[in-house]
Amino acid sequence: MARRPLPRILSSGSASITRSREIARTAADNATDVLHPLITVTRGLRLLAGTGRQKWAATPRDRRGHVLFLVAACVMVVALIPYGPLLALISVMGAAAWRGRERAPARTGPDEAGTARLRALYEALVPHFSVADDPGPLFSHGGDWEKAFDASYAFDDDGRLTRLRVNYPAYFTDGDPASRARVEQVLHAKSGRGREYHFAWDEEGNHLLMTVLAALPTGITAQRFVTAPGETVLGFTDADAVRRTVPVQDGDVTRDASPVIWRTGARSTEPHLLIAGHPGSGTTTLMRSLALQALQYGDVLVVEGSGTGEYGFLTGRDGVLAVECGLSGALATLEWAAHETERRLIAANRARQAGHPEPEDIRRPLWILLDRPSALGHLAAADGRQDPQGLLEVPLRHGRAAGVTVVVAEQTDSLDALTETVRTHTRARAVLGPANREEVESVLGVQPHTTPTDDVPPGRGYTRLGTGPVLRLQVPATPDPYDGATSEAHRQAVLDLLPGGAPAVEQTAPEGAAEPVPVRADPLVAAPAVAEG
Repeated sequence: MARRPLPRILSSGSASITRSREIARTAADNATDVLHPLITVTRGLRLLAGTGRQKWAATPRDRRGHVLFLVAACVMVVALIPYGPLLALISVMGAAAWRGRERAPARTGPDEAGTARLRALYEALVPHFSVADDPGPLFSHGGDWEKAFDASYAFDDDGRLTRLRVNYPAYFTDGDPASRARVEQVLHAKSGRGREYHFAWDEEGNHLLMTVLAALPTGITAQRFVTAPGETVLGFTDADAVRRTVPVQDGDVTRDASPVIWRTGARSTEPHLLIAGHPGSGTTTLMRSLALQALQYGDVLVVEGSGTGEYGFLTGRDGVLAVECGLSGALATLEWAAHETERRLIAANRARQAGHPEPEDIRRPLWILLDRPSALGHLAAADGRQDPQGLLEVPLRHGRAAGVTVVVAEQTDSLDALTETVRTHTRARAVLGPANREEVESVLGVQPHTTPTDDVPPGRGYTRLGTGPVLRLQVPATPDPYDGATSEAHRQAVLDLLPGGAPAVEQTAPEGAAEPVPVRADPLVAAPAVAEG
């Protein structure tokens, strides 16, 4: 059956409609161009009128009469001056044209450089967040990166990422530390090195939030911190990492800072501390800070294995029982500390059995600060004598009940020289200086949730108290006041914290002597104390 042709009105109607639409669109565009100034002024007058209504509504009722009087006076003045109404009309039209002008819309998305960076980061994450048999992959080469990043990102002035939220598929093994580490390494490398990133994994919602951490302040020096007896400030951390703040003097201003509080004593779960770091990382600075805080409520024994005299300013001060640098003095001091721990335990036990309070001579805390025990261990092995670490077994095992706290500082490359007793009982840990994630994990037991940087100031690192979270740490500046490189402000800050008493003085050497003979003022007796039977 032959197909009939369409009527002429139906075959040519579409062309006529198209031409009519083009003519109407052209006429509308021409009218818009001609009437654009009028449209702009009208829009501006509407905005000015709306602003006037808002001002009038915000004016209190008791002041509206004064406002009306002022407006009427201005209108009368304008009406009386020559060409006043014309100038007023021109001013109003100019203000309306300026207020009603078209503004460029605010840019909501990233620029071309930011888009390219996000695209490259998305492509780098594809091998980690995709599998071959996924029917609808969230991550695929050439896929939609906006869906994966959820439009939650921020850039700094240099065009580098400062915040990024990543949505990953549910089958990703986010509970595996190795899988997490690979993803964090990619994000760190693609977002820019030289900064410290924090990674927050939301395993329930399948989200990863990466943020750039601000540098911890380094201007806090040694000072008297607001703490209770048995509390010691290791340093300061991020504001959202702890719930407590203390007032500190940072330069010339006083502000609140977030401290890392280490609790010692009978109710402490981590009564002993291990500090690890490379040379120049600030381990000795932290030891000096702890010594100054401990002297406020207790007594201190200092044993320095390196023999550099970093603790000489403590010699002869009230509460400082001894400052030893040699092997013989260190062995005698640690042996006395072991017997003193036993004596305290026996005295406390007798008091409890008799129903009496503890004696006064065992209530004052005793701190044992041992810096670089591996160096003393090498000397002892060469001389055929006992390793000083063996004398720490009693204070470490029973120090919490006896009020004895042990702090050991050692270099990272010499941690293997520490005995099993020292490593087992020092459950509070701190790692200072530049260290990779594996080194931090070897000391703290877990990897940090941030990316360590290679260039860090002295006293910067991580800390973990027992099974708690890993926290960033910045130790307060506590230099040796007798060091010539110490500034006057830092020197005075340390000297102001020292208790009474005078340091060791030098006796005038007799004629023919090679050098002056130092006079010791240590209150520690030469013979070690014997525990009561």
